[in-house]
Amino acid sequence: MNELINVTIKDDKQLVSARELHKALELSNRFSKWVTQNFKEFIEGEDFTCVPGGTVVQIGNGATRTVDDYALTIDMAKQLCMMSHTELGRKYRKYFIDLERKWNDPQEVVKRGYAILQNENAQLKIEVQEMKPKALFADAVSVSKSTILIGELAKILKQNGVEIGATRLFAWLRENGYLISRKGSDWNMPTQRSMNLGLFEIKETTITHSDGHTTINKTTKVTGKGQQYFINKFLKEIA
Repeated sequence: MNELINVTIKDDKQLVSARELHKALELSNRFSKWVTQNFKEFIEGEDFTCVPGGTVVQIGNGATRTVDDYALTIDMAKQLCMMSHTELGRKYRKYFIDLERKWNDPQEVVKRGYAILQNENAQLKIEVQEMKPKALFADAVSVSKSTILIGELAKILKQNGVEIGATRLFAWLRENGYLISRKGSDWNMPTQRSMNLGLFEIKETTITHSDGHTTINKTTKVTGKGQQYFINKFLKEIA
């Protein structure tokens, strides 16, 4: 079918621009007057909707401005054509009737339904991807009641799509100022900045040796706040 006038689809409805229809019918009265005279027979929000600034018109010297338009249902467009009492009106009315017939053909209805289903599935995949950070955050919350080792944090990150192991995570934390990088007794201990942020705790374990002397073993552990902090930080980097 040759297209006589542009037809758009919104919310599974075929719509026509009132200004385009007015122009196509070659009516002598102004658009605003045509609207005033004819639209009172129809229901706004059901048969037509206003489209503010929906059309661009020339105003001379190459300049343009936007004017309001109306989106008409095919049924309303059909009736407006009939109300014009012109040969063009009859021509466009027949065109809209043929459009409606094709639109309501069972095969076309099934085809549209399948397209809608595909679109919904695609949207669902997008939503799942968008939910991934939230799911990962939920994992963080589930372990945030207690402190964990940095190696355990690396495992959580890797399980949720962040390609990093314990060694690389330690290196990243040192390079980014979260752990002390200078070699010595405090190597891999939290920096003052990390402690101020509440990201880590230092667990001290007293070890009694066979000769009776004792030493203190220090282990850096990630707090619940730290787990959420680093998980969200890595998620933003891979998003």
